[in-house]
Amino acid sequence: LKCSLCGSLGGLCRAPRAPSYAMRFFQGCLSGGGAGEGPSPGGGAGLVMAAGGSGAENAEVSSAAGLMPCVYINHGGGPMPLLGQQPEIASFLAAFGQAFAGRLPRAVVVATAHWEEDVVTVSAAPSSSLLFDYGGFPPESYQYEYPAPGEPSMAAEIVKLLGDAGIKVRTDTKRGWDHGVFVPMMCMFPKAQVPIVQLSVLRNQDAAQHLALGLALSSLRERGVLIVGSGVSFHNFEHFFSNDPRKKQEGQRHGKLWDEWLRGILTNPNLSSRERLAELQRWEQAPGAIQSHPRGAAEHLMPLFVVAGAAAGTPAVAVGDSSEKGGMMGFAMSQFEFHS
Repeated sequence: LKCSLCGSLGGLCRAPRAPSYAMRFFQGCLSGGGAGEGPSPGGGAGLVMAAGGSGAENAEVSSAAGLMPCVYINHGGGPMPLLGQQPEIASFLAAFGQAFAGRLPRAVVVATAHWEEDVVTVSAAPSSSLLFDYGGFPPESYQYEYPAPGEPSMAAEIVKLLGDAGIKVRTDTKRGWDHGVFVPMMCMFPKAQVPIVQLSVLRNQDAAQHLALGLALSSLRERGVLIVGSGVSFHNFEHFFSNDPRKKQEGQRHGKLWDEWLRGILTNPNLSSRERLAELQRWEQAPGAIQSHPRGAAEHLMPLFVVAGAAAGTPAVAVGDSSEKGGMMGFAMSQFEFHS
């Protein structure tokens, strides 16, 4: 099987220039240097908390609408949610989007696992085609259209925020929206009425740099921007498609250990922001981590770090019910919303 989802390991190691307040806070968290509890970027509860279940009845709108949430989602396998082959994923994403009916986001920034670059790259075109970066699916899955607008002005804001934080960044006006973007967006906002900005992850797959990237973007949430991390919390094709039942069971066991650790770190209200960010930076040491996201092929985890950074290390809520129902293909998988 050819994996169109996995990237290669690159090398990017760069110290920030002239750190902003957000970057200084982040560096303090990771070093343990007195940052204390992290600031909630804007304060208050988020707009949406899709709590439990995958139906619309389980997507709740908070009474405090001053701060957009940020969310890490499972975008499914290729176009399968759109083809009716992964209905739980499609249903959860639809319910999440429907909860915004009273107040649509100004824009959605999607950090996608399917776009790795050596430098953070931001889509800046006023409109984008779709990039059908999968193979072996029915002909109709290569004919989708999703005419949501791009948002060049939002891309410019992102470039400035990242530059101010000392993060190298560039723009792109040619690359289409990959399936890590258009599949969940077609489920969440089927009318294509919300502008989209696609954001790459880094090829080096460095957790600290992705956390810092998200933190630098956290102020966008105060301005009505929904930040989405599009990936999947377990991604190892060697286990997914093994013909050896023992190999698959081994992967499921590792995936369960990893999912329990990840949920524990992200949702534990007793952890400080400093502690949570530091644990996430050391994710490879967690039980089942490398078996769930092999070294050099952890691109589907990187969007989670972007979202966790955008939440400044505050606790998350596990949303959807994949893990409780045995996960996808028998592998435990979780999605997380940060609403403070």
